Amino acid sequence: MFGVTAASAMVWGMAGIGAGAAAANTVIDTIPVENPVGVTITPDGSRAYVTNQSENSVSVIGTGTNTVVDTVAVEDFPTGVAVTPDGSRVYVTNRDDNSVSVIGTAGNTVIDTVEVGNSPVGVAITPDGSRAYVTNRGGNAVSVIDTATTTVVESVTVGNSPRGVAITPDGSRAYVTNREDDSVSVIDTATTTVVDTVAVGSSPRGVAVTPDGSRAYVTNRGDDSVSVIDTATTTVVDTVAVGDGPREVAVTPDGFRAYVTNTDGDSVSVIDTITTTEVETVPVGDFPFGVAVTPDGSRAYVTNILDDTVSVIGVDRCLGSLCIATGSLVGGGSTGSGGAGSLVGGGSLAGLGSAGSTGS
Repeated sequence: MFGVTAASAMVWGMAGIGAGAAAANTVIDTIPVENPVGVTITPDGSRAYVTNQSENSVSVIGTGTNTVVDTVAVEDFPTGVAVTPDGSRVYVTNRDDNSVSVIGTAGNTVIDTVEVGNSPVGVAITPDGSRAYVTNRGGNAVSVIDTATTTVVESVTVGNSPRGVAITPDGSRAYVTNREDDSVSVIDTATTTVVDTVAVGSSPRGVAVTPDGSRAYVTNRGDDSVSVIDTATTTVVDTVAVGDGPREVAVTPDGFRAYVTNTDGDSVSVIDTITTTEVETVPVGDFPFGVAVTPDGSRAYVTNILDDTVSVIGVDRCLGSLCIATGSLVGGGSTGSGGAGSLVGGGSLAGLGSAGSTGS
């Protein structure tokens, strides 16, 4: 827990208050691309990399202008995408080519291609950048790539039809969603073995770990819910009802919000991680799929498969129930009104955890 006084909270939020401050959780920009699915954002926040399935390419978006600044050709049906912690490499799963393309971000060119398992979809990279974990939905396994040698060094058998994958901030565990088993496999990264299996909701797809590593959020597309796993006990401690057909999830860097794409509802659900409730629904494009939050926590990028766009959402920036929405104080009661909003909140401000990845 941490606390702030009303005065310090006002100072903390005043920088963005004023004319032109954006409303909370609204689409502030729309970027045209081609059949976008996965999305990841570089550690410095300057670029978003988006996989374009039907085009066998990756669009590079400059986040300063929200325009496509480059396009990289990859292999067949690119789906998942993740960037290394130093921002030098982007790993792209090519579902129908059974491979992973490695893009060097300095020149936005493919510098290597790695053969993995059957039908790779999700990918996540360890915090030290030494390993990439790739889910192979057709092989019921996870390929582990040594990023120094760009070779597969391990294959871990998990549940049936693995999709999403996320790694804890300390790098000790990888969480893998198994769509057909309604479960999550927990991999010990030191031994590269499954050490636990957690029953979740129907048809789990996406997964993200909070920045402090205490919770894993799992989207259950079959029952329109999100399972919240306590990573210390490896048990489901809460279930959140969200929109229609939840697919992917990303947690903000401050840990106070989780953003969930609802593919069949053309919306994004915003979860308050303190109360574990859906607090808002944001309309976006047609069939939203991937989602990633910028490192500064100011924006969420959402891929809309069926209308060939990326929606950019202005994100809540919160301290407990006091939130800054792209610069505006929102929620909890209006300023100067004696509203009921608490100025004390819980959660971690620790470093970024793995945001998970797209599993088609």
